[in-house]
Amino acid sequence: MKKHLLFLGAPGAGKGTQAELLSKTSSYLHLSTGELLRQEIEMNTILGRQVKDIINRGELVSDELVLKIVKQNLDKDNKGWILDGYPRNLSQANSLNDVLTEINQPLEVVFYLDIPEEVLIKRLLLRGRKDDTEETIKTRVDIYKKTTEPLIQYFKDRSLLEYIDANRDLKIISSDIKQKMA
Repeated sequence: MKKHLLFLGAPGAGKGTQAELLSKTSSYLHLSTGELLRQEIEMNTILGRQVKDIINRGELVSDELVLKIVKQNLDKDNKGWILDGYPRNLSQANSLNDVLTEINQPLEVVFYLDIPEEVLIKRLLLRGRKDDTEETIKTRVDIYKKTTEPLIQYFKDRSLLEYIDANRDLKIISSDIKQKMA
């Protein structure tokens, strides 16, 4: 049973949902970078205060800072973990790979949740978040295509990539993921 996993896919592909489901049934640590950043801010740690200042200035949290927070959480538990929302680009993937080698917890499988763009846009609009307008969604999808899509080939080249058709029922997707973990 593989226990160092990464969920990759466009915004709204279901990464967080699938990672959460798997985490509940497997006791793996679910590491969502967005959630980790919010926790650091909430706990008012030194890192959390740094993150809050950066976000309040409207800037993106640096790769180094995100990696530091991810590493700190990977160190907590080696029963297994699921990364969700990180890495987002090739630079982050290389830095993450260095850290995982250093702590001897190599990535074993990357689940790429593949979903047609028009389904994605509908799904995100239905989610009903106030920042989810068709325009902002298309912008996020474009950014994803430029920065994150190259990771598909990166992980494919390392024989880690498993394609998952994310345009199906939740339970079927979940079952598919579990089968491919064996």
